[in-house]
This record gives sequence, structure tokens and C-alpha cells, in this order.
Amino acid sequence: MAVFKRAGLPTQAPAGIDSLESHIRASLPQGSYLAMIHRLDRAVSGVVLVAITPRAARKMSRQFERREIEKTYLAILEGDSLHFQNSPGSIVEWHDTISKVENKACAEVVPDSETDPLIRSRGKQAFTRARLLAKSDRRMLVELSPQTGRMHQLRLQSSRRGMPIVGDSLYESRETFGNLIDSDRDRAIALHAHWIAWNDPDTFTRCEARAAVPDFWRVIEPTLFHAIE
Repeated sequence: MAVFKRAGLPTQAPAGIDSLESHIRASLPQGSYLAMIHRLDRAVSGVVLVAITPRAARKMSRQFERREIEKTYLAILEGDSLHFQNSPGSIVEWHDTISKVENKACAEVVPDSETDPLIRSRGKQAFTRARLLAKSDRRMLVELSPQTGRMHQLRLQSSRRGMPIVGDSLYESRETFGNLIDSDRDRAIALHAHWIAWNDPDTFTRCEARAAVPDFWRVIEPTLFHAIE
């Protein structure tokens, strides 16, 4: 089952804390089975897959492990489009080694020059395809297709190339995105899980689901969206 998660809402949380999982459970008969197959970061919106039977959960989890699930995200990045040769439609590939920062909820790139074997052993390969959809003077609309699933992969890889996701202060964005609210944890960043494809666990038919970007994206950046419509 595919569901929509709004930005600012955690995918999962401890009992008593509002989350996507708690919302779904409230809509199901008491005692129903529910498994969150994967997660989106709290600040990210978009489509999420969930399973409502143990069998589906096992089969879907296996598809993620085998990288049979395809995903694309839409992101608004800060900066100019020189990285894409200023050419809408241009595709580039991002390859990095990423490691979780110890005792912190963030990740970092392990440089090729790193010689400490312990640090290098913690790193995992991260691969993303990025396609420029539209550009303005100071921002870009980009389609991101992660080929691996590392912690904060898209957020870190774009920032490392001097193009942080708008609103993502954890990874060097200096701009806000959407409405200003008191809690940093509840703010949105300009990253949206737009499309996902998987094999039906019973029929093996290829399925897909899409989630349109929230309306306020088009209000904030009408030029970028007019360019692709």
C-alpha cells in the first residue's frame, strides 16, 4: 500500500507521539498488522510504502535489499546550474563514500584521501543520478534517482557539490522553505519523494505510485514549475 507523508511528520515515533505510522494505525481495525517498509526523513514529504500482511512485509523488504525498488525525488537546490552545464535535461552521476557521524543524527562524506582504516571501513558507497529539470537565477529543480539507500544520501551529496537542498540547514542551506515555524524539527526541506515502483508481492506485476509536490512548492517557485509544464 502506498501512502503520502507530509513534511514535518516522522514516519515512525515512540508511542504517544504523532507519526505517519500512528495515523495509519488509527484508520485500520484494531489489531491489524502494519509494517513500515522504509522511511522518509521527517523534513521530507512524499510517497511511502507500507505492508498490511507479514508476507507482504517480507517480500517487500527483500525487494529493497535486492535494490528492485525504483525511486525518484524532486528537489529544489540552491546555487547555479553550472554543475549541469546550464542545460535542462542534463544528467550527472554522483558517487561518494558516506559514513554516519558517530553520536550525531547526520552523515558525512569519507574523502578519498582518508587513510584511517577504521574510518574507511565505516564508509558505504552512495550512488545517485541527478537530472536538471529547470533553473532560475539562484535555484534549480532537479530529479534525483538514488541507486543506493544511505543515511541522508541525497541531502549530503547535493550539499557536497555546493548545491544544498533549500531549507536543509543541517547540510549548509542558509535559506528557509515554506512557512516559518518555531520548531526546526517540524520544518520542511525542498525534497519530495515523487515516484516509486515495486513488484506486487502476490502477482509480481510491476506497480508504481506518484505523489504530487505540495501546493506551496509551486507558490514559492512558480518559475521553475512553469518551465516544466
